[in-house]
Amino acid sequence: MSARIVSVNVGTPKTYTWLGRCLRSSIDKHPVRGPVQVLATRLAGDEQSDTQQHGGADKAVYAYSVEDYARWGDELGPSLDPGMFGENLTTEGLDLSTAAIGSRWHVDTAVLEVSEPRTPCWKLGMRMGDPAFPRAFAAARRPGVMLRVVAPGALQVGDAVDMREGQSRGVTAADVTAMYYGDPVDAAAVLATPQLAAHWRQWAAHRTVWHLDEERARGREGA
Repeated sequence: MSARIVSVNVGTPKTYTWLGRCLRSSIDKHPVRGPVQVLATRLAGDEQSDTQQHGGADKAVYAYSVEDYARWGDELGPSLDPGMFGENLTTEGLDLSTAAIGSRWHVDTAVLEVSEPRTPCWKLGMRMGDPAFPRAFAAARRPGVMLRVVAPGALQVGDAVDMREGQSRGVTAADVTAMYYGDPVDAAAVLATPQLAAHWRQWAAHRTVWHLDEERARGREGA
C-alpha cells in the first residue's frame, strides 16, 4: 500500500473542566478539506494552548496512523474519528513506530522531518474521558511521531507521502520510546542522532550519566 494522508486535522484552544479543574487545550482536532498551508511551526488553522510543552520547531506537526487506530478498535470501538488522538495528519501505509528519526516526508510541496515520538499527557486522558488512558497509550507503544518543518508548503487529504531516509542514522521512534520507558537501548546511538529533538538528547544524556553512576556505585559495593 502506498503511503498517503487520509485526514488533515486542526484545532484551536478551548476551555474544559476536567477532574475539578478549569483547563485550556487544543487537543480537539477536526478534519479540514482542501489545501492546508504548512507553516514553520504548525499547520495553518492549528493553534497550541501550551506552547512550552506543545508545538514549536520540533513538534510542529503530529502524525498518527489508521493502522494504529485499528489496533485500538477492540478497546475503544471501531468508530474513532480522525483527529481523536490529537494528530494533525492521519496517515495510511506507514509504520510510524519504525520511522527513523531524521527521515523526511515529501508531501506535495512541503517537506517534514521525523523529530521524536509522542509522550502522552493528561490531555489525552481528557480527550478519551479516561484519566488512566495516558498509561494505556504509553503501554501500547504506538506513540505516533512528531515532525519538524524542513520546507513550508501545502498539503491535503489524498496526498502521497514519499518517505526518504535522508541522513537518518537508523534510530527509530520506537527506540526513543523504549529508552524513555527503561528498556535496553543503545543510548550512544540515540545521543548521536542530531535530528532527534534537543530535549530528548538532553534527557538521554542525563539518563546515560545516571546509569553510569549507578553501575559505578554497584561496582564499589561489590568490591
